[in-house]
Amino acid sequence: MDPLVKIREAHQKGILPDKIFDLVKKRFPIVLQGIDRIEKASGINFPIAYVEPSLVISSSNSYDYGILFARTIPLVLENQLQVVIQISAPLVAYGLKGTIHAILAHEFLHYLELIRKVSKMEILSDEISGNLFENIYSDSTRLFESRAVFNDKTLLVHITKKFPAGFRDYKLEDKAVKFWMKKNFPTTNITLDTNIIKIPAESLAKTKLDPILLSKIDEFEQKSSKIRKKKYL
Repeated sequence: MDPLVKIREAHQKGILPDKIFDLVKKRFPIVLQGIDRIEKASGINFPIAYVEPSLVISSSNSYDYGILFARTIPLVLENQLQVVIQISAPLVAYGLKGTIHAILAHEFLHYLELIRKVSKMEILSDEISGNLFENIYSDSTRLFESRAVFNDKTLLVHITKKFPAGFRDYKLEDKAVKFWMKKNFPTTNITLDTNIIKIPAESLAKTKLDPILLSKIDEFEQKSSKIRKKKYL
């Protein structure tokens, strides 16, 4: 899959101007560097990823909203599960290198957690809170500890800075609003209560998972457990 295929299509249809298309294409190598970095730091291949030509806004009401710069999306193809990482074009266009790599790493942790649940048949539907604050808290408590997964100290620093309690990067958010949203470039609005994973049990049963991947996930789970125990001692 060409990770820029949707960007190219949006550009060809005149939805995205030359300036934005060229900027995303020029800065996309930063994403590739991040993926390569994550694979080396974890020993696991990154899932399929692509750039979405829109800004994704998630809200629980008209006053409470956040920008989702990337999402981990499970798809059912030919009755089997396929996990895809969706990266928003504004992140590629305006994000700093450390920010882009931190967000990719965070979504990678989502991917690992999703595969862990699938392997144990725990995920017919993943509970999503309708409140952004509650959702951030839930997100932080169910993911693997980044220190248990990545052996890259600089990457860990980026993750810690960007995700102390949910992602916050005011400069990036301001740029996304000013240079994307207010320019009336494509924007996708979703509500948290619709951002729910629903996977048929039949598809889970037919999904074949790499035993090496499962072994690594089990290793990360044990390391995460030890790290969390130390936190509360």
